[in-house]
Amino acid sequence: MKTLTVICPVYNEEAIIEKFYRELKKVLGSLDKQYIAGILFVVDRGRDGTLDILKGIAGEDRAVQILALSSRFGHQMSLLAGLDHSDADAVIMMDSDLQHPPDLIPRMTALYEQGYDIVYTLRESSAETSWKQRLGSRLFYRLINRISQVPVVENAADFRLISRRVAAIFQTKIRERNQFMRGLFSWVGFRSIGIPFRVGIRPGGRSKYSLRKRMQLAVHGIVSFSKRPLQAAIFLGLLFAALGLVFALVTFVQYFLYDFLPSGWTTLAILISVFGGIQLIFLGIIGEYIGAIFDEVKARPHYIVEEKWNFDEPANDSGPRAKP
Repeated sequence: MKTLTVICPVYNEEAIIEKFYRELKKVLGSLDKQYIAGILFVVDRGRDGTLDILKGIAGEDRAVQILALSSRFGHQMSLLAGLDHSDADAVIMMDSDLQHPPDLIPRMTALYEQGYDIVYTLRESSAETSWKQRLGSRLFYRLINRISQVPVVENAADFRLISRRVAAIFQTKIRERNQFMRGLFSWVGFRSIGIPFRVGIRPGGRSKYSLRKRMQLAVHGIVSFSKRPLQAAIFLGLLFAALGLVFALVTFVQYFLYDFLPSGWTTLAILISVFGGIQLIFLGIIGEYIGAIFDEVKARPHYIVEEKWNFDEPANDSGPRAKP
């Protein structure tokens, strides 16, 4: 039989983690004639008792594995850590807050059996999703698809199934520090299909994706998949240089045609403010790209594993390193 691993990033979810495990285990039990299925919880270092609860679950169920990270490395790196420690024929990535419904898994595996290497999901907003979040998401996807050569599916979630050969690419070839996985899975290609799902209501706890983290993820996505902001700096630089030349010529002519020049302080103040603001904006954009380069050059590990449960490997691990 084929093997299936469900990777579940976890951060401060003690209120609902047992309920999530029971519902996921029930769904995986319905697939036991097709797959040898396991669950891999990747625990970002938190402040509650989530890890202790998961240790108790793993002690009773050998099909449950746990990676406890030494610090908070973030959602995307937790997914990468899970991929690095999985050798299953099919891998499913999903959040552990029950907003990604486990009931969708049999449908995903059925599409995998039809030959699809990537089965991704498309969010349909729930009552918990505010109009600000919906508007911000729509604007982001429209922006990135306009400036990027790689199409990013709008409303795609981090709830997806991938085949063994796709997982192997992320384990050995794609080792970026600031990964935007929704874009990377579009970039790698292969045969893909999307299925819609209704975002579930959290039975407890609260969302860990604040506005600041959403904005950071958006910036990482744009920096990873487009050079257009840098090209825009060149275009606007040329445009304002041309306007400045025209203004200089007008001032030069006025100098010889009139006995006095108008004070022009207002004009100068406006020009300096506009030019200064544009320069600062593009310095910030350039800084983001340089920061991404700096992260790559440091070549620190993507994550560090502090403890493992139900693995046959050594206790400490930091994942595969990128090849030089």
